[in-house]
Amino acid sequence: MLYTPRLERSAYESGQQAEAIVILGQSSDRARHLLPLMAGEVRAGFPIHAEAEIDRILDLTDHLIPRPSATYFCRSKGDSMEEFHIYDGDLLIVDRSLEPLDGDIIVVCLDGELTCKKLGKWQSQPALLSGNPAYQPISLIGTDCETWGVVTHNVHTHRRRGV
Repeated sequence: MLYTPRLERSAYESGQQAEAIVILGQSSDRARHLLPLMAGEVRAGFPIHAEAEIDRILDLTDHLIPRPSATYFCRSKGDSMEEFHIYDGDLLIVDRSLEPLDGDIIVVCLDGELTCKKLGKWQSQPALLSGNPAYQPISLIGTDCETWGVVTHNVHTHRRRGV
């Protein structure tokens, strides 16, 4: 059976915050922006005839965050997850209510440090895996590890302006 790091649910269910996390802003309904969702598809292969019409209005909060009270955002740092398409500065959407499964990208507190890794196996043992061969897997056997959530989405900026 795969060792699954557990999230201490009592801390967030009681409304307490860990000292290492600082909430920079709280969500509110006033901050929502409903945007048009274009009908049809945008092909990544051969182009198709463009028929720009609005299919419906999409609220990204509803689409990306089914459990807002258990969800937070964080920024990735470094190059250890690039093979999993998580790049330095990407915005991660993390759900604290999900139990991590083998293959999930998770945020963990490992020996007092926060890190983002893929949950998997290394040498038949549970481990945190990097998406960069320059970084060795981290065995979870005998490691002080606490899950802070499962990464559900990654917002990657293709064109950075003024950064």
